[in-house]
Amino acid sequence: MPARDRSRDRDQRGQATLMIIGFAFVLAMAVAMVVDASAAYLQRQQLDTVADGAALRGADLGAAGRPVYTQGVPDDRLGLAAASIRASVHDYLVSTGAYAAYPGLSFTVDVDRDVTNVTVHVRAPLDLPLTVPGSPEVATIGATGSAVVAVER
Repeated sequence: MPARDRSRDRDQRGQATLMIIGFAFVLAMAVAMVVDASAAYLQRQQLDTVADGAALRGADLGAAGRPVYTQGVPDDRLGLAAASIRASVHDYLVSTGAYAAYPGLSFTVDVDRDVTNVTVHVRAPLDLPLTVPGSPEVATIGATGSAVVAVER
């Protein structure tokens, strides 16, 4: 081989190593993103269950308020007491261990104008197993559940 060709080969030595390291880094970041996205999806699914259960409990126990005893059961829908709904949602989250499972869990309760539909929004810090450089330090995730109280005859 002429001397000129050998020097050209030496100049390109190490380029494959640099490319392999770059691809390995990109692959590691892709794996971290997939793992974190899966963890976020699973935690959101679990929060959906918590929000649905809290809305059902709030609608159920909120309908057992004083108006039912003083005014009787209405023909179409039970009126809900907003204060009892919020208290029963909080009690539900405590009794199911949601506060322990999701440290930093918070909730809001919306009751519609007709006071028949309960919507519970829950939010919690997202616990990610891997950290991707450039991602936020603290991420939150939320879910919503709702329930309607109706009278069946």
